[in-house]
Amino acid sequence: MHHQIDSLAYSNRLRYLPPEHKLLFAATLFCFGFAAPPVLQILITIWMAIWIVGYAQIPASIYLKLQAIPLAFWFASLPALVLGTVWVAHIESIRADVIWGISLGNVFLYCSRQGIQQAGFLLTRSVALTSCMYFILLTTPFAEMIRILRKIGCPGAIAELLTLMYRFIFLLTETANQLLIAQQVRVGYGNWKTGLRSAGIVAGQLLHQTLENYRQIALGLTSRGYGGELQVWSIRRDKPNPRYTAEAVFGCWLLFVSIGWSYVARI
Repeated sequence: MHHQIDSLAYSNRLRYLPPEHKLLFAATLFCFGFAAPPVLQILITIWMAIWIVGYAQIPASIYLKLQAIPLAFWFASLPALVLGTVWVAHIESIRADVIWGISLGNVFLYCSRQGIQQAGFLLTRSVALTSCMYFILLTTPFAEMIRILRKIGCPGAIAELLTLMYRFIFLLTETANQLLIAQQVRVGYGNWKTGLRSAGIVAGQLLHQTLENYRQIALGLTSRGYGGELQVWSIRRDKPNPRYTAEAVFGCWLLFVSIGWSYVARI
């Protein structure tokens, strides 16, 4: 996935738009996503999908796989959001919030109406905000992001940490995937006992391989004369597109007005 993301960031149709414009556009929508009601968050998600899949020509299959990540976390937190417990003697205090419930001894387990509303709001917000981040990740090379961060005064230590984290996250996932495939080929997950043994082997080898990768990167940096700052080189071939700029400005203005109108309507 790391190589796919990097390849798409360099080869997408929006590659040569100024990265400052893309970052500003995504950051603006990210802020709007926090303040917008669920309906507008859904519209932000759809609009981002149009930019990513339609304009940037990112394959829909890859984009959907990336969107499955926040959805998986949402599903994992769903029981904690939707289900609630209360003592049987205090059922009347939460009667209006109960959709369905069952008594388990002295405890009453129920499905919360407020919890469902909160889960729905969390779903629309998480998908909208991650869509904004994926727009940057899939359309802008990481080297250009680091260059912009340094340009706006970001401390060099933070920029270097981001670079190393970006590299090591994908190294970790790639190494883990290779180890899991190796164990599957050896029928290491045939039953519960061998599965636990294989999980222990994968965890131990993952730590060893990660430390070895770190050592190799450290040696590589030292051999190239690393002096405390990672130098990022990039070619500037930016060319603003009036049509994309006009659409982005008009869409953000329309969202701003809609968000303001929604807050006024609540008063």
